[in-house]
Amino acid sequence: MRPTGIRNSAILEVLYGSGIRVSELCGLDLLDVDRERSLIRVLGKGNRQRTVPLSDPARRAVDAWLLRRAEWVTASSGQAVFLGSRGGRLDPRVARRVVHEAMRAIPQAPDIGPHGLRHAMATHLLEGGADLRSVQEMLGHASLATTQIYTHVTNERLKQVFRQAHPRA
Repeated sequence: MRPTGIRNSAILEVLYGSGIRVSELCGLDLLDVDRERSLIRVLGKGNRQRTVPLSDPARRAVDAWLLRRAEWVTASSGQAVFLGSRGGRLDPRVARRVVHEAMRAIPQAPDIGPHGLRHAMATHLLEGGADLRSVQEMLGHASLATTQIYTHVTNERLKQVFRQAHPRA
């Protein structure tokens, strides 16, 4: 696979597998990635720093990208994890385009962007039993009320399951 495909796969996996914002992804430096412990250190809104777990598929994708990253490194690369094809730090517009193109390649998939992957990750965590405070911390929300928007989707899912499974629903 070409470096572009490996990088793009890592972008998709990290966005969904960690729930970070696209600006946070583009701001990642090599020292921010703890591959051994599957953690990334993120500088979020308001210059607040947080540590976010990285899913196993995302860690493997990052590992694969870092093996090929050297092919694109230039003097302007610095410590950026994700690079553009000319060697500079990845532009957020490019990351957004990667997500939209990947979604268009899937038949009947909705056209979601990076925020859609973040939303899906949070919803899947809550549906899987994660507590709201943990999801708040992972997403870097200052307010629990911001995170609570994701519970609406899970509540709708609970109602659907209830209606399907309960004999008196």
